[in-house]
Amino acid sequence: MSLELFIARRIYGDKTEGQRFSRPAVRIAMAGIAIGLIVMTISVAVVMGFKREVSGKVIGFGSHAQILSLTQDQNYVIYPVVTNDSLLRIVSHTPGVKHVQQFATISSMLKTNDDFRGIQLKGIGEDYDTHFLQQYLTEGTIPTFSSKQSSNNILISRRIANELQLKVEDKVFAYFFVNGNIRARRFIVAGIYETHLAEYDKAMCFTDIRTVRKLNGWEPDESSGLEITAHRFDLVDDVVARLVDQVNHTPDRVGAMRGAFSIRDIAPHIFAWLEVLDMNVMMILILMMAIGSFTVVSGLLIVMLERISMIGILKALGATNMQVRRIFQHFAVMLVGKAILIGDIVALALCLLQKHLNLIKLDADTYYIDSVPIQLHWLPILLINLAVLSISAIVIFASSFLVSIKGPANTIRWE
Repeated sequence: MSLELFIARRIYGDKTEGQRFSRPAVRIAMAGIAIGLIVMTISVAVVMGFKREVSGKVIGFGSHAQILSLTQDQNYVIYPVVTNDSLLRIVSHTPGVKHVQQFATISSMLKTNDDFRGIQLKGIGEDYDTHFLQQYLTEGTIPTFSSKQSSNNILISRRIANELQLKVEDKVFAYFFVNGNIRARRFIVAGIYETHLAEYDKAMCFTDIRTVRKLNGWEPDESSGLEITAHRFDLVDDVVARLVDQVNHTPDRVGAMRGAFSIRDIAPHIFAWLEVLDMNVMMILILMMAIGSFTVVSGLLIVMLERISMIGILKALGATNMQVRRIFQHFAVMLVGKAILIGDIVALALCLLQKHLNLIKLDADTYYIDSVPIQLHWLPILLINLAVLSISAIVIFASSFLVSIKGPANTIRWE
């Protein structure tokens, strides 16, 4: 053990009554670093959780990307997309594409004896990945949707069920305005889901795609579009760029021009809101780093001032300025290291409690989720710790130069 480290450990472990000022200063400095680290870790975990939960719900309703029709007739009715085997083969073999599924939509109105509600009825088939719907199913079951045969089963949201006072296995009439005529169809509520994503929960219902195609008067290979899932979300822009080159320039059988769009293009307001959260977290990180640096400097300066006679004695005995600086650098590293350890333990404990117990609730109508979400990744936590260590090292190194301001004689006489 070096002499500098030995003296630093004695200073750090000194708990005598004479140390009236430095001990509280050290505790305050440690508390400032620990609290800053806790706030930064929790902020990053919460924002990552928000982005995962909210974007996951939007993606669950619309996948990573979609191919839609860009053409409409004189009555502003959008043409269907011909989703034949040729198009499906082109899309499914595009690099980065993991899954392709067809869907068809039609506007409708659900009516009971006491109330009615406008909805968007989405038809899906056996190729549709229902894992997302299964995840947020609260009552009933997910029907076996098919493109080969029609059924009267419908999946509605909890919000619609509450407004229309519907339960599982209740019968409800849906009315459609098609080609100037009103058509009615009776459905049976097979299941109820709830995602708390109000924009979708208030309107989106699901049935089989064959029923929606028949109501729209479409052929069996005509759909509202294709939903595409990429292997990873960060590949979406590349996948969409490849799809644009392959499907955007040629009309299909009905004369419709097709366009490929990412989910960010389809729901830009939600993803813009999530980007604002990133900016807020960045401001929190900068503020906490500044507070932590200030507490380290203030704590180290108070210890130096209280030990200034000791510094003079060490210099008189032949210690160089570098050796004295190293003493206080070792001391500050001990202080920062313990504060970081405490901050990590407390931050991870609080995050795990919230993740598993959902202690802090939120207004789901405002935040799209009913409790504060937490997502822990070791890389962001490691980067935060490294950033705190790096900034602390710079601050410690710079502030340690203050011990060389006065000569040995002056520092010994300091009172």
